[in-house]
Amino acid sequence: MSYVVPAGTRIGHIHLKVSDIDKALAFYKDLLGFQITQRYGASAVFLSAGGYHHHIGLNTWYSKNAAPAPVNACGLFHTAILFDTRKALAVALKRLIDAQYPLTGMSDHGVSEAIYLNDPDGNGVELYYDRPKENWPFDSEGNLQMVTEALNVQSLLAEAGK
Repeated sequence: MSYVVPAGTRIGHIHLKVSDIDKALAFYKDLLGFQITQRYGASAVFLSAGGYHHHIGLNTWYSKNAAPAPVNACGLFHTAILFDTRKALAVALKRLIDAQYPLTGMSDHGVSEAIYLNDPDGNGVELYYDRPKENWPFDSEGNLQMVTEALNVQSLLAEAGK
């Protein structure tokens, strides 16, 4: 019998190499709204949502002023940031639109609604909301049937005003 990681296991945080702390903070703190929990001089900073010790670590230890990693190389595809409500995702989308921040995509995956963009260093970021599990699409044999379809942007943005 092969080992299966316990069901309660979670991915706790990401730690990204960035070229410029201030540029990264303008994105993760000022635009997305994460709060600084700790700084390590001018070379690293930790950010969180809701007072957790950190969800995102940013550092320039090996990457100060470096160019973004090539798109066609091995590495992180994207960081996925899960919002606890559809309204919270809608507010984030509205903030991005108001700031005229470039988006790389928007999708309805059946299980979730997702907004895709890149941070200032070209790291992929997914902002998403999971639908309740009872609304996820399963086939007649109980297999999850995720899809990639057009996101109903107007329906999502309507949540921001509620």
